Amino acid sequence: MRIKNSIFERVEEFKYFGPTLTNQNSIAEEIKSRLRSGNACYQSAQNLLSSRLLSKNLKIKRYRTIILPIVLYGCETWSLTLREERKLRVFENMKLRRIFGLTRDEVTGEWRRLHNEELNDLYSSPNIVRVIKMRRMRLTGHVARMGEERGRIGSWWGNRREKDHWGDLGVGGWII
Repeated sequence: MRIKNSIFERVEEFKYFGPTLTNQNSIAEEIKSRLRSGNACYQSAQNLLSSRLLSKNLKIKRYRTIILPIVLYGCETWSLTLREERKLRVFENMKLRRIFGLTRDEVTGEWRRLHNEELNDLYSSPNIVRVIKMRRMRLTGHVARMGEERGRIGSWWGNRREKDHWGDLGVGGWII
């Protein structure tokens, strides 16, 4: 694409201030990228989070303050499919299983992994998908309370002094 004297290459995806934008407007790659970043963060803090010297409550606080913000960066704009919701839940359950460790089966006396229901009981906070939905609702509330001037997204082309070159984007000037 050529604009004035500059040539711009057409790409399938690119990273812009953190999020990965695609020409298909798909967030699947963005979620994969966020989960990879969350895994890398967990691996760097694994000694701390799997230590027996720290309480489970302190480990959960570290998970919520260090790992979750990395995974959920920009999640307010995600529209999740069931497949993506499942990937996020699997990520969270894997990390919580490592934090809570194994449990002894009451019947057989053998050590086993925690089941999803047991993880939900132990982890009193809302699950990762619920957090994303709450953040999206909070963003919707902020946008709904914006004034007319702040909600407008404009585009400009040509000479700035000519007012007829300004155009509004979105429906009624709002982007939600």
